[in-house]
Amino acid sequence: MAKSISFEVLEEFFDLVCVGVPLMRAADWSGVSADTASRLWRERGVMGLQIALGARGGLLGSAPPRHPGDERTVRRRRPLTSEDRAVIAALLHRRVSLREIGRILGRDVSVISREVARNRGPDGSYHGPVAHRAAHERRRRPKAFKLHDPTLCHSIETWMDDGWSPGLIAAMLRNQQPHTKMARVSHETIYRALYVQTRGSLRKDLAAQLLTKRKARKPRGTEDGRGKSLYREAFTISDRPAEVADRAVPGHWEGDLILGTANGSAVGTLVERSTRFVILLHLPGRHDAESVAEAMIREMGKLPEHLRQSLTWDRGSELANYRDVEAALEMPVYFCDPHSPWQRGTNENTNRLLRFWLEKGTDLSVHTADDLTRIAATLNKRPRPTLDLRTPAQALAELLADPAAA
Repeated sequence: MAKSISFEVLEEFFDLVCVGVPLMRAADWSGVSADTASRLWRERGVMGLQIALGARGGLLGSAPPRHPGDERTVRRRRPLTSEDRAVIAALLHRRVSLREIGRILGRDVSVISREVARNRGPDGSYHGPVAHRAAHERRRRPKAFKLHDPTLCHSIETWMDDGWSPGLIAAMLRNQQPHTKMARVSHETIYRALYVQTRGSLRKDLAAQLLTKRKARKPRGTEDGRGKSLYREAFTISDRPAEVADRAVPGHWEGDLILGTANGSAVGTLVERSTRFVILLHLPGRHDAESVAEAMIREMGKLPEHLRQSLTWDRGSELANYRDVEAALEMPVYFCDPHSPWQRGTNENTNRLLRFWLEKGTDLSVHTADDLTRIAATLNKRPRPTLDLRTPAQALAELLADPAAA
């Protein structure tokens, strides 16, 4: 059993494997059984090394030892040596704290913490030879460029065609392939492939999907007499209950208009704060107060009552008929302070995402009701980091399936 094997024997076994000795031969030389050797490597080897064994069961090449040298010349950024990692492994085996290990080695505790976290095996163990070989493999140059992989490139292209940002794509790849580094890339790698290095197998026209053509958002609403008279008796955002701010209770919505060319066309946007679920209002002819209220009552009336708790809007005149909305939907409407779009942060962020399809400076009246339904469905199927990479559609479906949870 692995429990009866001494720490020294384990270190010898891992040292042999990490300098290139085949797994079974390393087991024989260190006095470990074949079955135990296979299980030890599977449970304690760093993932990147587990899949790198050669045909004979040994790692190709070796990781040369690094010697500390003159401390006066390397003090600024001295890499951990094989001796350092052997000390870390021995002290961890004796249950010495990371802070004390750092003090013994003369390194900050954060260096030790990152080293241990980076080079642990699947079972949480740390062995000096394995850690040193894994660190050597990460430093090895040149590295294979990941965006030559057609499967990976196809996934990125498909997601970007649906309006996903490189940041979201990188997060999704990390979630799908937590243990396979070659199957995921950072958002910076995607940006550089599109703009800086112009290499890899991504489509040459893919950079156009990043162009939102959006300038700085102009503040809307004023503090003139008209604005004050429209909302003199309305609820303000300071009147909202605390449950709205902490997103603990679903059914609280934020809304606004996305405007087209010369403000001559518009699309209404509604987003639920806890699930980020989006509803788009089709306003084909006008976007005055009567049209907006009518479209809102029609679309939000399809929701169950427990998902119609409140609506927060800015002070634009398009919601002057807010009393009709409150009466028809039995839902209070709250208004932001003047010039304070950040008070509807969820809606502002959603509008930014929607500009992928509803581009600034274009005629939005060309989009039919079916077009808007399709756009909303696409965005609602997009994973969100704020939802632990669940989609808004999934989050809303859970609430609809269990009204008591709301």
